[in-house]
Amino acid sequence: MMIETTLTERLQNALAPDYLAVTNESFMHNVPANAETHFKVVVVSSVFDNCRQVARHQRIYGLVSDLLGGGLHALALHTYSPSEWESIDSPPDSPKCHGGSNHD
Repeated sequence: MMIETTLTERLQNALAPDYLAVTNESFMHNVPANAETHFKVVVVSSVFDNCRQVARHQRIYGLVSDLLGGGLHALALHTYSPSEWESIDSPPDSPKCHGGSNHD
């Protein structure tokens, strides 16, 4: 749980989110058991007010660039300002892996 913990702590510290969910979705992919390679991140923060999606994602990638070179393979990012989050029923589900997953 090292990558998941580090990812969560960095996002929490840098973005002071109103809501943060970091979900390890590695099991949905063709990776070894207990892998920490694929994560879904839902984050709501006032830091994202008046900020485009690309800039939001770039900010997060900047926070975790070393993790991307050290085992973290993919991030599904769902970033919202507090006002955007008010109108969201739930973030989108991640798509099923098409890259050789052993799971249905």
